[in-house]
Amino acid sequence: MTDYRTWERRTPRQRFVRYVFILITFVAAAISWQLLQVNYTYVGTAPAEFMDLINRMYPPNVGYTGQIINPLIETVHIAILGTSLAILMAVPVALLGAENTTPNQIGFVIGKFIISASRSVNVIIWALVFVIIFGSGALAGTLAIAVRSIGFCSKLIAEAIEEIDPGQVEAVKATGANTVESAIYGIAPQIKPAFIGVATYRWDINVRASTIIGFVGAGGIGVELNTSINFFAWQQVLTILLAILGIVIFSEVTSAYLRRKVR
Repeated sequence: MTDYRTWERRTPRQRFVRYVFILITFVAAAISWQLLQVNYTYVGTAPAEFMDLINRMYPPNVGYTGQIINPLIETVHIAILGTSLAILMAVPVALLGAENTTPNQIGFVIGKFIISASRSVNVIIWALVFVIIFGSGALAGTLAIAVRSIGFCSKLIAEAIEEIDPGQVEAVKATGANTVESAIYGIAPQIKPAFIGVATYRWDINVRASTIIGFVGAGGIGVELNTSINFFAWQQVLTILLAILGIVIFSEVTSAYLRRKVR
């Protein structure tokens, strides 16, 4: 008699472990929800409160537009300068954090530490730190954006460096090139598309980030938004939100265009 066996993707043990993890996930989610101590009274009145806020915000204060042009320009400048500084600082960190370019194990550890330290702290926290050091204004915001972006840019650039063809680097070295020349002519051309893609994508992210760091005094349109909220000037708030939406859409379209050009 023919023995027909059914093929199964996972073994019984693998299925059991999978179900256990799913169960643990649901239990953890239920416990987290319980610890939140949600006030369902506020949840029930939230739609009415939301509509009341919309009624107070509409129509936007069009006459207020002229007062936010300079903060909007400052926001874009913070994003551009912060991203530029981040890229400049990210390149040496990426070379340290890539296994095939780091000089030694100590350098590799230092590079990975900088990448992790930069990414582990939120941009608002960095903004608070630099506001304390340099005072409120665009300088603190620019440095906050730059330091927060180092880890992101370094990590992706380091991964691109680790995927290069070592043969091209060896060919450049065979012509008598030193370490710097090997990096310029052997590594840089191979990671150029990834480099430009990371830079434009991070700039797109930083445009969004630079709109909120003003809440802690780090310059940009966030300062005006925070002031309007504190004075309950809801029509001005809607005007600012629409302006921020326009900047975000512009940055999204620009970064998408630049990424298409790189391909």
